[in-house]
Amino acid sequence: MARFTRKSKDEIGRAPDELFFRGEKKVENVRLRVIDFDSNQFEEVRILKTKEVIKYREKPSVTWFNIDGLHNQEAMQNIALSFQLDKIVLADVMDTYARPKVHDYDNCISVSIKMLQIDDATDMISVENLSIVLTKSVLISFQERDGDVFDPVRERIKNEKRRIRKSGTDYLMYALLDIVIDNYIYIISDLGEKIESVEEKLLDNPDKCILDQINTLKKELNFLRKNINPAQEMILALSKLDSEFINDESQVHFKELVGNINQAVESSDSYREILSDQLNIYHTTISSKLNDVMKFLTVFSVVFIPLTFIAGIYGTNFEYVPELTYKYSYFIMWTVMIVVAIGMLLYFKRKKWL
Repeated sequence: MARFTRKSKDEIGRAPDELFFRGEKKVENVRLRVIDFDSNQFEEVRILKTKEVIKYREKPSVTWFNIDGLHNQEAMQNIALSFQLDKIVLADVMDTYARPKVHDYDNCISVSIKMLQIDDATDMISVENLSIVLTKSVLISFQERDGDVFDPVRERIKNEKRRIRKSGTDYLMYALLDIVIDNYIYIISDLGEKIESVEEKLLDNPDKCILDQINTLKKELNFLRKNINPAQEMILALSKLDSEFINDESQVHFKELVGNINQAVESSDSYREILSDQLNIYHTTISSKLNDVMKFLTVFSVVFIPLTFIAGIYGTNFEYVPELTYKYSYFIMWTVMIVVAIGMLLYFKRKKWL
């Protein structure tokens, strides 16, 4: 399946607020997890039904409700009813191919962004759509499958001395987005090391394998840029958002995200230019080697043209060729040919053609 643009025929013509899963099913069963905390208490539980999380809505603590698996329409319907969310919010969540975006609704903020990881098996970048719905007391995160990059955030929540335990859902959303963007920078740095190692090999011995590596890295970098460039627009819009769900104290943190995502985009742009330069260096080096070969063959052929001419004269079938009867004619012919060859080579050397 295409990695850059995905659209199935079944999606065409459907209503924007229809709860229809647009994506690739990555888990069999939906998993529901809840982390509830404040400065004094911490609770982490796995629940089986959405209605079990309703009791957390009225609590003064912060609740992080995470859903792994987006294909279950009934579960999405129950979440919409439990939190009185507009169906279009959940419809956007179920569209995993949508661009990163942010929407401010009457009772929540909806954010979507691409979460990237390096697949250890294939050494390629894998993408997962992450959606976040922010309310006053509950943050709902939607992921396509089990496993994510949020373990450091969970560890910070477990540590009661951390600032996150004393902050609201807006700071929790900042922490999650910060991890996602930091992971962008980590992946770019990992690609950067590979790109720089290719540059060293390119200068030593440019061969077909180097070209394959450059093309592979370029494809991965383009895929990464396709996901982080729209994220930059979303983060910038989020930092300018004037919403009751984001406290003034947290605004400065969302502005920090702008600097981080800008760093990621600028780094990816720099490595893209480096890869383009490496392609140019490769083709220039190969052309230079080909020119050296052609120059050698040209000189070789030019030197032998007069020698072939001389040999051709004395290889004719005329009866009367005066030099044929002379005792030293053969040696004289070889002397002339050698002198002509050396003379031409010296001439080429003087002209700096060699």
